[in-house]
Amino acid sequence: MKTILTVDDASTMRKMVSFTLKSAGHQVLEAADGAEAFATAQTRPIDLVIADINMPRMNGIELTRNLRGLPAYRSVPIVLLTTESDPAKKNEGRAAGATGWITKPFSQDQLLAVVAKVL
Repeated sequence: MKTILTVDDASTMRKMVSFTLKSAGHQVLEAADGAEAFATAQTRPIDLVIADINMPRMNGIELTRNLRGLPAYRSVPIVLLTTESDPAKKNEGRAAGATGWITKPFSQDQLLAVVAKVL
């Protein structure tokens, strides 16, 4: 069983991601923004981070950069969720250290396929 942190300021999106991952047998932690996620990540080991890009306080790209700055998170997969298909955003995410990308809206199958691939 893997521990996955889902980060999104929309509670409906967090619940959908949580439900999908829990039904696949994962343990899921939730955070409402990047700042909360960063604090959570420093208190316990996490196997995968799935984060929205656009959030208050600390966005997904800033969160990725900050996590990559911690020795424990240099190789932990980080998947960014976004409604944007803008290549510049994808490049910014990659440059920050993101492992992968899921464009919203996505199906539960798509989510599970990406999780299986990066874990």
